[in-house]
Amino acid sequence: MATSNPSVCLKLLIDTKGKRVLFAEAGKDFVDFLLTILSLPLGTVIRLLSKDGMVGSLGKLYGSVESLSSTYMQPHFNKESLQPHFNKESLLKPKATATSDVGADVLHMLTIDDSSAEKSIYGCRNCCCNYSNRPIVVTDDPKATCPHCRSSITSPATFVHRSAAERTTSGEGGYVKGVVTYMIMDDLEVKPMSTISSVTMLNTFNVKDVGALEEKEVHLTMEEGVKLLRVSLLSNLVLTTVFLDKNEA
Repeated sequence: MATSNPSVCLKLLIDTKGKRVLFAEAGKDFVDFLLTILSLPLGTVIRLLSKDGMVGSLGKLYGSVESLSSTYMQPHFNKESLQPHFNKESLLKPKATATSDVGADVLHMLTIDDSSAEKSIYGCRNCCCNYSNRPIVVTDDPKATCPHCRSSITSPATFVHRSAAERTTSGEGGYVKGVVTYMIMDDLEVKPMSTISSVTMLNTFNVKDVGALEEKEVHLTMEEGVKLLRVSLLSNLVLTTVFLDKNEA
């Protein structure tokens, strides 16, 4: 996997005898990633997990929309240009509702298409529109028309995502605060980390041999991110399956 892919670091406390993850110690970035999963539209989840690998019938429903001709789709009109715009992308690739900077950044770890690449947009080339007090008109549809001068919006521009470093330095963002370390259980239950909670957890798991415990630092990349999403829908042993079970696809 390319080193340019984003990753999130976390520490696992592993019971080597039981071959399971007791819990993970992580910062806000990993917790933000987990909470971002809750904002994913169902269509995005199906696409990420592959429609052919979905349990149940939703994969078939997704595939039928893919193969359905636009002839049978109800047109959606552009409110400004009043032009019909047939687009199945709103169903097949719906936008997530996460709007925070960090939330959007960690969401890219589940992106397996071109949404994290540079995206082409277009602006009105009419000087009267570009140098007036009116808001600048842009679109991702080169067939749209300007609501001010009615000219075609065909002047190419480029939309560029901010880097992860820029998102981080611009403000904390995300869903949770970074003032504490978080404990994430094998079933993805999240709680603030403390010495008392760690000892309580060892008692809960009836750990007698502390020498059998092992700390391991791992990095959650895009591959593990998609795997975590899939396993979380099937099992309560999510961290164990993702990071310890080498036979899990």
